[in-house]
Amino acid sequence: MVGTMASLPAFIRPTRMTRTAPGPAAGLTAAGLPSDDEVLLDAPDEPLGPALVAAAQGAYRPAAALLAGTRERARWEERDRYATRLAAIARSRPEWLDAWRAAAPNDPDALLVAAQLAVDRVWPSPARAELLRGVSPLITAAARADDRDPVPWRVALDHARGSRAGHRYFEELWEAAVRRAPHHYGCHVAALRYLAASWHGSHRECFDFADLAAQDAPAESLVQALPVRAAFAYLTDGCGPRVPRARLYAAADRAIAFSARFPAAVTWPAEIRNLLTCVLLRLERHEDALAQLRLIGPYATSFPWDRLSDDPLGLFLKLRADLGSVSPARPSRRPRYGLGGRARRGEH
Repeated sequence: MVGTMASLPAFIRPTRMTRTAPGPAAGLTAAGLPSDDEVLLDAPDEPLGPALVAAAQGAYRPAAALLAGTRERARWEERDRYATRLAAIARSRPEWLDAWRAAAPNDPDALLVAAQLAVDRVWPSPARAELLRGVSPLITAAARADDRDPVPWRVALDHARGSRAGHRYFEELWEAAVRRAPHHYGCHVAALRYLAASWHGSHRECFDFADLAAQDAPAESLVQALPVRAAFAYLTDGCGPRVPRARLYAAADRAIAFSARFPAAVTWPAEIRNLLTCVLLRLERHEDALAQLRLIGPYATSFPWDRLSDDPLGLFLKLRADLGSVSPARPSRRPRYGLGGRARRGEH
């Protein structure tokens, strides 16, 4: 289990088809990449898709069955992803969730989605810290509804960061979360974000936490990708002491090894592969980035590109076209990826 914290220093876009390709289709084909009109943004996996469609139509039972199954089988990573996506749908179409909560007010799954939704709704507000205090009872109810479930504790960790909670309180939440699931990726990401927010610019502390967590986690755990997330934060932040390039390369190499464990063109590792691609491009490891794009296939994700552009899909398509057009016979040609500048702050 990872040590205690004391020992360590937007709305999800619906799946849609892409626009006209920004680069020659022949270049994509030659590079082994799908055409632009095959690319989907934030495509749900097969179990989630029908639940999202039903929710958009006002029906909650498919979502209830989906989340109940993740809880019964202790599929916590899936549960976290699904609850987040369902809460995103409920931001614009809450009727199905309202009906679910009216029919089953103490349902652990409905309470989880409601808690996530409540945090998401107030996060963009300048008065976030004050507004989040009113959300606490809902998160507590979700956590108490099923004592095994770490996902409400991930919501609580995000809530603590947004409400500027003190280090001791955050540590208590963290210890409660990892008692339930020592290697839950969402809780680790929440902790990494808290470290970055608490010690702005102290990227070495973030790397220390991420590296220790990855070393302790099983090879198939998503926590293996935590160091590359720390690398992304460093590479897009532009502040704090310098992190050795060897450490950035090691984070990328660990994530490459993790990505290689899973088949190409499947949905659930897509966000990790998109993140890894972005980091590899920042590190100018173009061949490795192209290899990840082949593994990504048609599955673009909003994160991390929405931290760098108001048009994440457009940025993804542009970098694919630029990278696919680079000829090994002409190594002097340097593609322009449009990845400069810092990541935007304040996003949940």
